[in-house]
Amino acid sequence: MRSKTLNLLGFCLFGAATLHAAPDKPNIVVIMADDMGYGDSETYGNDLIKTPNMNRLAKEGVKFTAFYSPAGVCSPSRSAILTGRTPYRNGVWRHLSGNHEAHLRASEITYPKLLKGVGYDTCHVGKWHLLSKKQFNNPEYPQPGEHGYNYWMYTQNNAIESHKNPNNFFRNGEEVGNTEGYSAQLVAGEAVHWLKDVRDKEKPFVLSVWFHEPHSPIATDPRFQDLYEGHENSKYMGNITQMDNGIGMVLDALDKEGVSDNTLVIFTSDNGPVPAYGGSSGGLRGNKRSGYEGGIRVPGLVRWPAKIKPGTVSDVPVIATDIFTTALELADVPVPTDRTIDGASLLPAFEGKPVERKTPLFWRTHVSSPKDRVAMRVGDWKIVGDETLTKFQLFNIKEDRNEENDLAKKMPEKTDELKAQIIALWKDIEKEGPNEWWEAERQKPSKGGKLSY
Repeated sequence: MRSKTLNLLGFCLFGAATLHAAPDKPNIVVIMADDMGYGDSETYGNDLIKTPNMNRLAKEGVKFTAFYSPAGVCSPSRSAILTGRTPYRNGVWRHLSGNHEAHLRASEITYPKLLKGVGYDTCHVGKWHLLSKKQFNNPEYPQPGEHGYNYWMYTQNNAIESHKNPNNFFRNGEEVGNTEGYSAQLVAGEAVHWLKDVRDKEKPFVLSVWFHEPHSPIATDPRFQDLYEGHENSKYMGNITQMDNGIGMVLDALDKEGVSDNTLVIFTSDNGPVPAYGGSSGGLRGNKRSGYEGGIRVPGLVRWPAKIKPGTVSDVPVIATDIFTTALELADVPVPTDRTIDGASLLPAFEGKPVERKTPLFWRTHVSSPKDRVAMRVGDWKIVGDETLTKFQLFNIKEDRNEENDLAKKMPEKTDELKAQIIALWKDIEKEGPNEWWEAERQKPSKGGKLSY
C-alpha cells in the first residue's frame, strides 16, 4: 500500500479566515440528470420527447454538442464534478453501493467548500451517491456538510422504492420519512424552498440539484406519461419530461427571486443511457458504462444571461470535471496547487473558443467491457484502450462521432503517439490516487476480463 501525503497548508491558510464575496459574484447552479442519454431530449434531436425547459436553456444560453461526463457510471462522475479531479485521483473510482470502503474523502477539496470560504451560501438537493450504504448519514464519514454545503436534502443512491413517494430522503442529517409526489418535483421543490425561504439573500450562492430521473426504478406521474399515450416507451419518455418540469421549477424560482441574470446554470447528465429502460444515446456507440461516446457524451446546456450570448452552439469538447475550475474562476478563488486539478475553465468554450488543458480528457470506467475500459481525447482524436492498456483503437471523433472507423492500423504513428500519452497519464493518476482501494477490489472482472478496475 502506498502512503498518500497531501500538502494542505495552502488550503488551510486560505480557509483560516472566512472572506465575504462581493454581491455581484455570480451564483452557480448545477442541475444533473441520472442516466440520461445524448438522444433523450427534444433539445438534442429526439422528435418525440418534450423538453421545453431544456429547450429554454439552449435558447437562452449555449448548447454543447461535445459535453462529456467524467465517467461512464454515476459516483465517479459526481466526485469529479465536485473536485475537478478525475475519479481515480480523488478516490471515487467506482459506483458506491453495499459496504464498499471507497468514498469522497475529507482530504478532497470541493468547489462548494472553497466558495463557502469566500462568503457563498451553499445547498445540495437530490441524489448524493458519494458514500456507500454503511457510510451514508454516518458521522464517521464526511457528509455534504463536510464538503461545503450549509444545507442538504439527499439520498444515498436511487429514490426508493421508486420515483413515486420516495421514503429515503434525509435533510441535514435528519430522516425526512414518507413523502408524497414524484422525485423530480420533490427535489426541485426543496431547491425552490431553499432559494425562497432559507438562503442568506445577502450572499451569492451555490446550488446543486441532482435529480434521480431517469434512473431505475422508474415511476412517472400520469400527467407526463399520458403525453405519450400509446407509445411503448411512454413511461421513460414521460420520466424525462417529468425531470424537465423540475428544471423549469428551479428556473422559474430563479426568475421570481430576481437572480437569473447573474446566475450560471449548468445542466448535464452523470453518464449515458440504459436502453433496457428506454434510454437513447442518439446513435452514438455504446451506452452507460462504456468508454465509447454513448457512455460518456451527454447533454450539456449552460445559461448565464449576463455573459453568454443566447442561442449559442459550441462544439468545443468539454467535460463536467471543468465545473470545479470554472466555479473557482468566477468566484476569484485560486485553484489549489497542492494536488492535480484535471479540469479547466469552461469560459472560452461559452464563446466557441478552445479550452486550454494541462490534462487531456480522460476516462476509465470500472464496469465497462474490457476492450473499452480506458479512453482519452486530444483535439479531434480519441484513443480507446483495453483494461490492461495493451490493445488500442483510434478514432477521429470530429469526423466519426459514432466510432465506426478504427484508424489504429491505418495510422500507427498517431496511435503510438496517443498510446504513449494515455499510458503516461494513467501512471500519473495511479500514483496519486488511493490505489489500495481498487487493487483490493473484490468484484469479479467483467466477462472476458482480467481486472476489476
